[in-house]
Amino acid sequence: MKKTGLFFLINILLLTTLFAQEQETYPLDTLDTKDKYTKVVLFSDYTWTYLELDRPDIDMDALSDHWDTEAIHAFKDVEISALPDTVQLTLADESHPFVLPIKGHVYSRYGYRRKRPHRGIDIPLTTGDSVRSAFNGVVRVAEGSSKTGGYGNLVIVRHDNGLETYYGHLSKILVKENEPVHAGEVIGLGGSTGRSTGPHLHFETRYMGKAFDPERVVDWENSCLRDPQLTIYKSYYNINSHYGRADKPVAQASTSSSQPKATASSSSGGSPQYYTIRKGDTLGKIAARHHTTVSKLCKLNKIRETTILQIGRKLRVR
Repeated sequence: MKKTGLFFLINILLLTTLFAQEQETYPLDTLDTKDKYTKVVLFSDYTWTYLELDRPDIDMDALSDHWDTEAIHAFKDVEISALPDTVQLTLADESHPFVLPIKGHVYSRYGYRRKRPHRGIDIPLTTGDSVRSAFNGVVRVAEGSSKTGGYGNLVIVRHDNGLETYYGHLSKILVKENEPVHAGEVIGLGGSTGRSTGPHLHFETRYMGKAFDPERVVDWENSCLRDPQLTIYKSYYNINSHYGRADKPVAQASTSSSQPKATASSSSGGSPQYYTIRKGDTLGKIAARHHTTVSKLCKLNKIRETTILQIGRKLRVR
């Protein structure tokens, strides 16, 4: 009887082992780490592994100029007169998407409003609506109303093409300073904090700290980017320069019929245009993108075809 019981127990143990071996291992839970793009996955067999999430494609070296998490507006020591006459920016490409921060219509535009400069646009929303980053970037400022004045709860994201986007009047901030973010990532919830008469998103676009009309970047009526390539003229930094008007440099806009017409040789040059070198760029790619040749780029920039391109450097393309 004892012998029979022992065999029965052995059989039960063998069957239990075989059953356990036949069961598939499956994930039980996912845990956060200090890095939001790295997770810990726990499995049913008491093992674990790291899971690496897709990180935004950001050239971190191109973000360092005047990086300041304390000041709302960076580049305060840079005068508009010191900026290039034109700047050519790539806003979006295959690896750098665009996502509308929030869907809606513009009800307050860039320009003077009640005799005060309004350096962004306002989009109505409902408190608690998700507000998303327009492009890949890194959060430079994530600050509450007590330190931002009229902006209320504010997030500023810097993008590696030199552009910064501002998201104001948030009811809640969901990111922190120095945090990388994907285009489309929710960075805050809409609200009416700061100097606000009702729930809305205050959205600004700035280049080297200088604001220009965000409607030059985003077509809010059709919920899309106006163009993946943006040319910024120095005249755009004027508070009276709106999308749809003053679209050309001041020098061109001021030309009148009473002035002598430019000859073909004098008009062929035009205002200089610049492009910020990005990761993966070559002289051939840049030349093709701007409808020119490598030899012309080398001549304009006094470089050779074998010159190593430095990410973040501005290259004259026209």
